[in-house]
This record gives sequence, structure tokens and C-alpha cells, in this order.
Amino acid sequence: MPSLLIVIIFLCIAFDFINGFHDAANSIATIVSTKVLTPFQAVVWAAFFNFVAYYIFTDFHVANTVANTVHKEHITLLVILSGVSAAIIWNLITWWYGIPSSSSHTLIGGFAGAAVASSGFSSIDSGSIYKTIIFIVLAPLIGMIISIFITLIFVQRNVWRKVSILTAVMLVCFFFVPFAHSKKGLFEKYSLLFLCITFIVAFIYNYIKGENAYRTANMYKKLQLVSSAALSVGHGGSDAQKVMGIIAAALVAHGNYKDVTTALTQSGWIPLACYSAIALGTMSGGWKIVKTMGTKITKVTPLEGVCAETAGAITLFTAANLGAPVSTTHTITGSIIGAGVTKRLSAVRWGVTINLIWAWVLTIPVSGLFAIGAYHILKLFIHQ
Repeated sequence: MPSLLIVIIFLCIAFDFINGFHDAANSIATIVSTKVLTPFQAVVWAAFFNFVAYYIFTDFHVANTVANTVHKEHITLLVILSGVSAAIIWNLITWWYGIPSSSSHTLIGGFAGAAVASSGFSSIDSGSIYKTIIFIVLAPLIGMIISIFITLIFVQRNVWRKVSILTAVMLVCFFFVPFAHSKKGLFEKYSLLFLCITFIVAFIYNYIKGENAYRTANMYKKLQLVSSAALSVGHGGSDAQKVMGIIAAALVAHGNYKDVTTALTQSGWIPLACYSAIALGTMSGGWKIVKTMGTKITKVTPLEGVCAETAGAITLFTAANLGAPVSTTHTITGSIIGAGVTKRLSAVRWGVTINLIWAWVLTIPVSGLFAIGAYHILKLFIHQ
């Protein structure tokens, strides 16, 4: 049995590595397509900030949500092994065909499907599943709305109007948004403050230096370094936690700890290993999906890249604060669409977008079916 636990931990770390190169496109697609950084520079940049999230996201809300997808009494090592194996297979298939599906939902679908194969539908925690399904719709929608809002601010020709709107937004969020007053919301509050101040200073500096097309474009290219870094922090903080939850659930099922929270807080190696794996995976790239995300949805300029990445980062930070296991893929896709539609609706290639939505809808059920098959096959060889 200890050897089975070791195999599961190894596969979970491998999944996080695959998640890194599968979802690398989320962090680097826009910054590569706008030629702000070369592909190699971009993956190193994204990987670094994926790991920085290790020092920021320390509450493990998302990890707990994922671990509680299946009721504790129905979690076995065979269930976890089947779920992770199915998730890895589906992730590799979608990566091979360049389909930007959600690694997060792949893992949740696999975990839930294996539990259904073992103990039936009563083994699933409906609240966790409903939260995940709701955010399949909400995450891209919120990302799109925020992206549209930011883009409409940034395309204003009058610099002082832009500065005034950003200042008003910053003050409202800082003093009146409910989460800004809680301890959990401190990171979101100060991140938003930092981003707003960075944009305000950049706009004023560009105005003082004398605005022209070249200088303004160059300003947005530099700002993309900040926005892509923020998105990479959100990606690392959101996605690494999902595997952390699965490893913690495996340790509880094996009898090492009494509950998931204890496993996460007392096993410092779990978050360190997961954040390291996702960062190393990101460094290995994922160019097929980069092409889909960076060029096929809509043509992205540095200005639109900044808006999409900033919107994606804000959405991911907020979702992590709520413990919602959102998809980074869904979030940044919605944000890119939001930046595109501000030009005109036809600027977005809706045929490509509809194909992506089909992939999102099918990910959880297909992963679940793969996990059911994996469970029945592995059961022939593993006896608990």
C-alpha cells in the first residue's frame, strides 16, 4: 500500500508538470503573439511567477474544494489513482491536438468519475461540483466583462480621463468592496492597488514625454510584462492547488492524516513540490495551444494583451479567494474575447470560440468516463 501511495504522489506531480506545459499558453500566448518577449523568454518569465505564487497563496481554499469533491468515506487510493491517470491521458490528448481544455476540470472530472465507478453518485459532494460547473460559465464571463471595461478605459484618448477613472475604480475597490476589508482579501486589495498605480504612472509618464503612436505602443509592451506576471501568479496559485488537494486526499485515505487541512498545513513538501512542478512544466512550453490562444481567437495588440491579462489575473485572484476551482484556460479566453469585441464583434473568430466552448463542456464528463474505465481496469490488478 505505501508503494501505491508513492505511485499516486508521483503521478500527481507529473500531472502538475503536464498542467504547466498544457496551460503555458494561458500565461504567455498574448505576450508571445504581440512579440513583447520571445517564446523562450516568455516561458521563463511565466514559470518564475508561477513559482512566486507559492509564497502568496497560502490559505489553500482551492485545494480544500478539490479534495472535498468526493466525500471522505468514499476516497480510496484506487479512486485517486484512477482519477489522476484519466486526467493525465485526457490532458495529453488535448495537448497533442492543440485543444485548450481545462486541466483543472480534467482533474476534477477524473476524481469524480472514479468515485462514481467505486461507490455511485452518492459519493460526490454536489456543492463542490455545482461550484465548479457554475464557474465554467462565470469565469470566462467575468474575465470578458472586466476585460471590456479595462479596454474601454485604456482606449480613451484623454489621459486625465483615464487616470481619473482608474483612480475612482481603485478607491471604490479599496474602501467599499466587501472582500477588501477581510484578511483573506488583503492580497487582492494590494494587487489591484499596485496594478492601478502602475498604469496611472505609466500613462502620466507617457503623456509628459509626449504621446505618439510609437511611444504609446512601446509603453503597452512594457506594461505587458507586469500584466503577464500577474496572470502567471494567478495561474500558479490556482492550478497548483488542485493537485495539492488530491495529494492531501491520498494521504488522508492512506491514514497519514485525519483530514485534508491538516495534511496541507503540516506537509510543507506538498505545496513546494506542486508549485515547482507546474513552474518546470511551464518552462517546457506548449506551442500548439499558444497558437490557438494567441492568434486564432482574435488578433491581439499589446494594449489588448495588457487588458486581457489584467482581467484574467483579477478574476483568478478573486476566484482563489472564494475557493472556486476555476479554469485558467476559460478565464483568459474570455478575457481575450472581451478585448477583441471592443473593436467590433467580427474581430473575434467565433467559430474557433464555439469549438473551445465544446471542449470546455465535454472535459468533465469525458474525463469522468475515462476515469470509470481506468477504475475497472486497475481494479483487476490492485486489491485494497
